[in-house]
Amino acid sequence: MKKKFLIPLTVLAILTVVFSLHREPARTLTQKELLGKKIFFDEALSDPEGMSCATCHDKRGGWAGPDSKINKDTAAYPGIFKPRFSNRKPPTAAYSGFSPKLYRDEEGNFVGGLFLDGRATGWEIGDPLAEQAMGPFLNPLEQNLSAKKQLVEKIMEADYAPLFKEVFGQGSLSLEKVDQVYEQAAIAIAAYERSFELNPFNSSFDDFWRKTVKAGLDVDKITQQNMDKYKNRGLTDQEVRGMVLFKTKGLCAECHLLDSEDGLPPLFTDFTYDNLGVPRNPRNPFYTQDKEINPLGDKWIDEGLGAFLRTTEKYKKYAAENIGKYKVPTLRNVDMRESPDFVKSYMHNGYFTSLRDIVDFYNTRDLPERKWPPSEVRANINRDELGDLKLTDEEVDLIVLFLKTLSDH
Repeated sequence: MKKKFLIPLTVLAILTVVFSLHREPARTLTQKELLGKKIFFDEALSDPEGMSCATCHDKRGGWAGPDSKINKDTAAYPGIFKPRFSNRKPPTAAYSGFSPKLYRDEEGNFVGGLFLDGRATGWEIGDPLAEQAMGPFLNPLEQNLSAKKQLVEKIMEADYAPLFKEVFGQGSLSLEKVDQVYEQAAIAIAAYERSFELNPFNSSFDDFWRKTVKAGLDVDKITQQNMDKYKNRGLTDQEVRGMVLFKTKGLCAECHLLDSEDGLPPLFTDFTYDNLGVPRNPRNPFYTQDKEINPLGDKWIDEGLGAFLRTTEKYKKYAAENIGKYKVPTLRNVDMRESPDFVKSYMHNGYFTSLRDIVDFYNTRDLPERKWPPSEVRANINRDELGDLKLTDEEVDLIVLFLKTLSDH
């Protein structure tokens, strides 16, 4: 009897050793990333308590709006102090840390920064992502803290206060250093948002990209003529066809770039700003906010980057030509959702709740027979790369199919 079971157990032991040697080691967060994660998910850091960064940026919605009902009904999320609402939908926090500081390039395009209007420039502390993290705590439409000191006091009372001191020094967490602690909390959040948890690069497309690069092929060079070389590398033939259309006829890759740098897969953004002619979203509750919050009421118009540039001394002369432009988002996790019936919202104001409708809008925006609602901002509309792409219904579906491969596992 012993001999009967000895061989299987020996084989099992050998296989266990072999697999343990080849298994990818489990990744863990650094202490700074772990601190940032604790702050990111801490619902005590609002007034009243109950709202964290993750309230608007959670994995369930692709690190964007995690509430299906809100995405469907209003797109903009309520703040902790009801009935206040934000004026835009939450963008994804995933892969956001790659954006450079805001600057104007040689062609006159603004590049980088964070928030959809670029106001987290990176000019203040050198990191747009950390500056973005500093905003919601004191925003009366979001976490509604009255002052930086209130955040510091809450962190001093948190169970992760010792970790904060471990990361930034034993004397770091002090009411005598309010500005410094406030910045360090944001720096820790940015560290977490740059961690592998939000930037795993493990989508179906990423698997395909690595196999393609290993074969000596450049994904950015794919065309209708050479696409057979890219098949059987992790994507279905239909998904490859969708990628070809994404790159060519659909003109998507003009802004959502397919090329890559530093050995990483594509980020699917060029970090610039654009006015796509998106209609106003009548579901946005910001229009009905108290005059203290929105003095213009129903006449309020979101002017995007141009409105922010108007507040700067250096770039205010470029404000008019950037009215209505918003940050080109990464398309990574654009279809990531916790369940098939989960509703996502898209564009700066959440006007769209269907990925297919967006591609169809790009395809037919300027066709008079389609009768899309007028653009929220009619100045500076991009009429070169969308509006009448002449995609068939099947081609629209194929592009959407490809976009679904960008969701992380």
